[in-house]
Amino acid sequence: MSLSGRLVIVGAGLIGGSIAAGARERGYASYVVGVDADRSALEQGTGLALLDATGTPKDLGPDDLVVIATPTLAVPGVLAELAASGERFAGGATVTDVASVKSNVVEAAAGLPGGMPEGFVPGHPIAGSERSGIGAARADLFVGRRVILTPAESTEAMARERVRDLWESLGAEVSEMDVADHDRVLAMTSHLPHLLAFALVDTLGREPEHEAIFGLAAGGFRDFTRIASSDATMWADVFMANGAAVVDVLDRLLLDLGELRTLVQTGDRAALHEVLSRAKRLRDAHVPGAGEY
Repeated sequence: MSLSGRLVIVGAGLIGGSIAAGARERGYASYVVGVDADRSALEQGTGLALLDATGTPKDLGPDDLVVIATPTLAVPGVLAELAASGERFAGGATVTDVASVKSNVVEAAAGLPGGMPEGFVPGHPIAGSERSGIGAARADLFVGRRVILTPAESTEAMARERVRDLWESLGAEVSEMDVADHDRVLAMTSHLPHLLAFALVDTLGREPEHEAIFGLAAGGFRDFTRIASSDATMWADVFMANGAAVVDVLDRLLLDLGELRTLVQTGDRAALHEVLSRAKRLRDAHVPGAGEY
């Protein structure tokens, strides 16, 4: 289904730019507006023919769809601006976001005058790249990827369907989830892995011979640390916004790492082999493409 109104993207970065690129290529939106404090990003988006216009439209209405694609901690501020734009939230437009932490976004939306807007559908596309900026936008970024929506009970059915249509038009698989469950699961499967990748690179980078270490790094190191090239601003926001869940799973991992350290230190090969074998079985069974190199 194509959008009858304008697609307004707040945040002209990788995700926002990729939404614009996919919406154009797949015929979902015929008019795309970009909103960003960084004028150079908007100029680049216009030059790439991803944006038709820039600046928040003063006449947002029910036919328009607004996607907030800013860093996580900036979403509440955008919601407040949309709530202050007139008598109706965003002029009656449907609004969604792409933040990878939902609890702080939902709390901010619920705290707006009048409570949770009926036309707001919190969302999170589980897609990205270690590259950042609108110049890295890809029309196929969301193809085959999952998008999780965390609507409130009061969310309008029409708003849910419009946001679902957006993501499905971009090739994504859409599902719904409880806010707390989303943040807990994503802390385990996304936020913690990124934190570990950043930490490992930083630790090795502080070794006196770090240039030689990185120069000898093989494929396993590159694969594991690829995500440490991700945008630092975005991920600092994520760790702050989902701090409690990240710390909880990090504490559990530290305990397990302590046990592994003991097995290596004491030379308990049999127990170490069992841990490694269990991990391999789990990954092979649950991760698509596992075992392919």
